[in-house]
Amino acid sequence: MNISGNKKQKGFLIGLLFLILTACGLLPGMPANALGAPPQPAPDSTPVALHGRLKVENARLTDCHGEPFQLYGMSTHGIAWFPQYVNQDAFCTLRDDWNTNCIRLALYTDEYNGYCSGGNQKELKELVKNGVDYATGLGMYVIIDWHVLNDRDPNVHKTEALEFFKEMSALYKDHDNVLYEICNEPNSGVSWDSIKSYAREVIPAIRANDKDAVILVGTPTWSQDIDQAAASPLEYDNLLYTLHFYANTHTDWLRKRLESCIAQGLPVFVSEFGTCDASGNGGNNFDQTSQWLDLLDRNQISYCCWSLANKAETSSVIDPSCNKTSRWEAEELSETGRWIREYFLRK
Repeated sequence: MNISGNKKQKGFLIGLLFLILTACGLLPGMPANALGAPPQPAPDSTPVALHGRLKVENARLTDCHGEPFQLYGMSTHGIAWFPQYVNQDAFCTLRDDWNTNCIRLALYTDEYNGYCSGGNQKELKELVKNGVDYATGLGMYVIIDWHVLNDRDPNVHKTEALEFFKEMSALYKDHDNVLYEICNEPNSGVSWDSIKSYAREVIPAIRANDKDAVILVGTPTWSQDIDQAAASPLEYDNLLYTLHFYANTHTDWLRKRLESCIAQGLPVFVSEFGTCDASGNGGNNFDQTSQWLDLLDRNQISYCCWSLANKAETSSVIDPSCNKTSRWEAEELSETGRWIREYFLRK
């Protein structure tokens, strides 16, 4: 027997196995599903294990048992600017220490170094994929957010959006935990008809791969004019229309609009909210925030808080002096962060 030859062969096979496992993201501490393989079952007792694939029924988000279900958690800030918070330990902290079940990955499209404005598209897509994989491994739900803002009209980068969502939906068609937000905040006079025109191309592109995907659709005026969606909804199922509020700017008048749309049977998701004013700065208004969240909880409307970052602005939940990217102590959080964590813990 050629012992040295067997050792070389064994070494070669071990090395080959290592390369395969690395490519697939299946080594400990690495993102899973790097090649789009079907995900492993969600860990026991995690949100996805308990509630499975979601759908929209009777104007509500429901779980795999047909019961109304509410997502709640954090939105990242722009992942091009704050990539450090897209990590497994951060998401685990949000799940276990903040009692959340959802993370929103904000991919800016037209800001500085945005996906369509000079950013490294390959690296940004890897960040999104890593974020999805971390959430999947933790049994959390995750929203892939095409974060329209400076582009105003989502049709400006429709070609890139179609390519992006075709790729993402092909990768995650077998995942029970992935939702798609196709246009964050159309604004500056963009009409609902223009948004609908965009949605009528992007939604079928996603559904060609994932026929049951839950899709979030932005509404005019920075996702405030949900009444226009209620008056003329899109002709697809499993849709949620987004409403955004910042508690020190958007008060009773926008809550009344929401209540009217709920009464009309419009399925709504508050995919972004802040405790301060619409600039992301100014003072916190926790009284107004409480009124908003009480309304959303009563109606089992899902929501994500802006933002998971240490940016020097009121809406960030981490204090600017803190460089930790997970396992934050109370004193390392901002006033906003301490308040919203306590709110999540009471749910």
